[in-house]
Amino acid sequence: MALTFRVSADFPVDKEAGDPCVHLDTGFRCSIHARLRPEGYAGCDTYDCFGAGQRISQETFGGASWRERPETSATMFAVLPVVRQLHELLWYLTEALTLPDTASLQAELEALCTTVDDLAGGAPETLVDLDVTPWRARTGELLAETSRLARAGERRRARGAGRRDHRRADLAGARLAGADLRGADLRGAWLMGADLRGADLRRADLLGTDLRDADLTGADLSTALFVTQTQVNAARGDVRTRLPEALARPRRWACDEDHASRARGPS
Repeated sequence: MALTFRVSADFPVDKEAGDPCVHLDTGFRCSIHARLRPEGYAGCDTYDCFGAGQRISQETFGGASWRERPETSATMFAVLPVVRQLHELLWYLTEALTLPDTASLQAELEALCTTVDDLAGGAPETLVDLDVTPWRARTGELLAETSRLARAGERRRARGAGRRDHRRADLAGARLAGADLRGADLRGAWLMGADLRGADLRRADLLGTDLRDADLTGADLSTALFVTQTQVNAARGDVRTRLPEALARPRRWACDEDHASRARGPS
């Protein structure tokens, strides 16, 4: 309801923010949820609001929907992108608090996490005018130092002296199958369509990395840093792909693997 769609590889139709999706049923459910990609809604299959939608509907607006209180709808929809950004920051900060070798930053991380959570729980009229930019900048600085400390040990253990800094690098379509990327800085890198089959990405920093259509078949992301469900949903993988415990394996990965097996035929 709150988001804009534009005809693209992610959506088959245009939809303005505030207009109900044609597939939204009376129970606030998606009537094509089980077949989003076949219907052309890859963007919906990939999207994750980090719990912002639930918080806004249940906490900020006290459980009253835009159908019950249509006069609140414009404010509710304007608040969503703000709270989503804050909840994304909370996702990263919460993970940072669990990482080893970052004890020196714990007090700062905890304080910033509390502040951002308080901001996300603000009144609607406050949230509408909130500028998230300075909070993103402060969080980014603190996460960069967190990443440096958390990756230090893995970088030392990584094979050889290959380059470990790929920050914002254009690696779209790169052939990185089996690559040892332990402890690498891939923050903001473009890995669209990259071949990462069997790659070792333990303790690699993947904050903001573009993994759309990247092949993670058999790759190890078990301890990769700052990975989100949105990134995983946008990539390809299989049952051998190792993900951080907080993330769910996309159901379509099993379907993709079944299709690939049938295409290969009997061994």
